[in-house]
Amino acid sequence: MLSIHISRYVALHRSLGRKFAEQERFLHLYAAFAEAFGDRYTKVERIYDWCHTSTSQYVAKTRFNTIRNFSLFAQAEDLQHEVPPAGVFGRGKRPRPTPTIIEAHQVQAIMAAALDLPPRGTISPFTYHYLFGLLAATGLRISEALALQCTDLVEDGLIIRNGKFGKQRLIALQPSTRQALEAYLATRARLGATGSDLFVTIRGRAPHKVRAHVVFVRLARQLGYRGPTGTAGMRLHDLRHTFAVRSLESCSPDREAVAHHMAGLSVYLGHASIANTYWYLQATPVLLRDIAVTSEQLFLGEAA
Repeated sequence: MLSIHISRYVALHRSLGRKFAEQERFLHLYAAFAEAFGDRYTKVERIYDWCHTSTSQYVAKTRFNTIRNFSLFAQAEDLQHEVPPAGVFGRGKRPRPTPTIIEAHQVQAIMAAALDLPPRGTISPFTYHYLFGLLAATGLRISEALALQCTDLVEDGLIIRNGKFGKQRLIALQPSTRQALEAYLATRARLGATGSDLFVTIRGRAPHKVRAHVVFVRLARQLGYRGPTGTAGMRLHDLRHTFAVRSLESCSPDREAVAHHMAGLSVYLGHASIANTYWYLQATPVLLRDIAVTSEQLFLGEAA
């Protein structure tokens, strides 16, 4: 019985575009554990017992949150399913790190410093130079940029084939961004770099995303934009965050215009929900000031 409900639950999430592989594995492990005791419905104590068999606190928390979400789904159809209270094995998600809004001159300095990376005279320094520039100009996720193939640069823009939740999209490019990518391809050809990936190292493959993060942080520290090891500060993902924030700052303060802009930006960034895009509204004093002014007008009955 539990296995049947789990199969339906997994199918629902897959129909929404989620891979749901790890969750499916945990759910079926739980079902095997519970059904061995003859359980036909989720039971709080059985969930606790199964989570306690985990090899670490992190695994226990992940298992618990996965089974609890399934329990909520199952109980909505049949109240005989029990749902444990939230947070028993720790918080579900860590708070988002405080973003850093990167200034244009800082992006330029990081890109310039990338050209001095070793090994000099190879494609690798140029790869990081143009990779960081593309992230700043388009707001792409690092995983999306590194998954790009040479053939994904088309007349209408860039084809993103490896978006979050398996989604694909086409993003338009500014003429300067296209020219930069074409210059990078010309540099690749001149240096004899091979490989089907758009961004490649001397090995002919795209760098791993962890390596891209490490290189970016190292350059930011070298330039004094981030503190010593062990301290928080400017991250590679902040290029995407900065792109979204600057885009919102440039929008007309008219509420209808903002709504249309938010919808377009959400699609452009590849967000699964526009709620993820609205999170950027809290990012800068400019946006917060606009929100405060509009809220005051609404309170006073002056807003349209």
